[in-house]
Amino acid sequence: MKLSQHLFAFLMGYFLYSLIEVVSRGYTHWTMSLTGGTILAILYAINNRRTMTLIKSCFIGSLLITAVEFAVGIFDNIIMHWNVWDYSDMPLNILGQICLPFTCLWFILCIPSYYLCMLIRNRFSDSAAGNVDSDAPQYPS
Repeated sequence: MKLSQHLFAFLMGYFLYSLIEVVSRGYTHWTMSLTGGTILAILYAINNRRTMTLIKSCFIGSLLITAVEFAVGIFDNIIMHWNVWDYSDMPLNILGQICLPFTCLWFILCIPSYYLCMLIRNRFSDSAAGNVDSDAPQYPS
């Protein structure tokens, strides 16, 4: 995999997760944008394995997102006191940074992420193989 593929996945995660947060909460924080990008880049690498199924991807992805959310939450909310989010009122939370309901939400969010990773991979492999639509603009590599 090329660096450009991972960079593209990062940028997609950066902007799409920011959009999800703005639509659902009305705002986002710059660290959440970076986290969204990082997560999708990692999921892209994981989902490029031939043995990866949708269910495995969602399970691994939800655990990965929860772990990264915990680390970012410790830094953002506990160390820096930026108060980006607080799950203290949610059931089965740990230090108000992660909780079981959001881990389940991450599992569901990994479904479109899995297909987005496939689209990115297919787009890059089509471009690399020279199978690009002749009507599409051609960009230098």
